[in-house]
Amino acid sequence: MHKRAKLLIGTISISVILSGCFKGEQSMEEMDPPPNAEAVDNLENISEEDAVNKENEENVNEKADSEETVARQLYLMDANGMVAPQTIELPNTKQVAHQVVEYLVKGGPVTEMLPNGFQAVLPEGTEVLGVNLQEDGTMIVDVSEEFKNYEAADELKILESITHTLTQFENVSKVKLWINGHPQTEMPVNGTPIGEGYSRTNGINIADTDTLDLLESTAVTLYYPAEHGENRYYVPVTQHIEVAEDNDNEYSSIVQALIDGPGLNTNVVHVFNPDTILTNKPELNDGVLELVFSKDILQDSEQAVIADEVMETLVRTLTEQENIEAVDVKVEDVEQLVNENGEEYTEPVTKQAFTPTEKL
Repeated sequence: MHKRAKLLIGTISISVILSGCFKGEQSMEEMDPPPNAEAVDNLENISEEDAVNKENEENVNEKADSEETVARQLYLMDANGMVAPQTIELPNTKQVAHQVVEYLVKGGPVTEMLPNGFQAVLPEGTEVLGVNLQEDGTMIVDVSEEFKNYEAADELKILESITHTLTQFENVSKVKLWINGHPQTEMPVNGTPIGEGYSRTNGINIADTDTLDLLESTAVTLYYPAEHGENRYYVPVTQHIEVAEDNDNEYSSIVQALIDGPGLNTNVVHVFNPDTILTNKPELNDGVLELVFSKDILQDSEQAVIADEVMETLVRTLTEQENIEAVDVKVEDVEQLVNENGEEYTEPVTKQAFTPTEKL
C-alpha cells in the first residue's frame, strides 16, 4: 500500500492556546490560586459596605467566568450513521481533553446541545477517569467499565469519534485506551487491535474498496458536504484511490476523486460539475498547492464565482495531505475568482479558514 497514505482531519472555532504540555489536566487546576484570593495590606480600613460591594462584584465575575464558552469540534454520529464533526459551544475549562471526551457520551452533558439529527457515540454511563498527554503526542484515555456496553457494529464509530475529537488538537497524534486503569490492546467487544494506539491514519467512515486493488491504491480522506434539515456540515470519508508514484499525480488523483464524487451509499452531497478538469499539473511550492481548473468548476462563469462548498471541499481535503498548508485555486482564462458573496480570493486559502487549529 502507498507509503504516503496519511490521513489527518476537520469547522470554525476560536483558536485557543492553553498553557502547559497537558501532562495531567487535574494538576493544572490545583495550581491555580483560589478565585477570591487577594493581597490586602490593611484590612481594618475596609468598611463593611465596601466588603459587601466587593463580594457582590466577585460573585458577578465568577458567574460571568462560569458562563464563558469555547467553540470546539465533537465527532458525533449523524442520521445516516456517519461520524462527522459538529462545532458546539462548550463551557470554558482548563481540562479540555477530559471535557471533549465526556461530551461524547450518550445521555451525558452534550444531550441538550446535540444538533438536529446527531447523537453521541460512547455508551451511556461511561465515565472519563483520566486523560494524560505523553511527550510523543499520544493521549491516554482511561474510561470506566461502562464503556464496554456497546454493539459490535458501533466499535469503529466509537474509535473514530474519540480519535478525531482528540486529534483536532495540534499536539495530539494518536489515542491509547485504558479501561478502569488497565491498558487495552484491543477493543472489548469486536476485538479491533488498538495496542499501538489509534490515529487518523486508521481512517474514518471507510468507504467500500471492492472495486480497487488495495496494493495499487492509497487511502485518502476526502471531505463532502452533507445536510440534515437546515444543518449543513462536512463528512470525512476514507476511500482508496489509484495514484501514480509522484506527488503531483497523487494530488491530481485526489482532486479527480472529488470531482467524480462519493460512492452511492455515502449519503453526502456531490458539489462538482462532472465536466470539471485540471488543465495543469498541480504544483506545490512552499506549502502552497496551485490548482488550475477549466471554467466548468465555476458556479457562475460570467462573474467568476466559485461555489463556497467547492472551495471548502478542496481546501479541507488537500490540506490534510502532508506538506500542504494552503490551496491556490485558479481557473483558466479567469483573472480573479470570487466567492458567493462577491469577495475576491486574493491569497491561497488555508484550512484555518474553516477549522482553526488549537493546542492543549
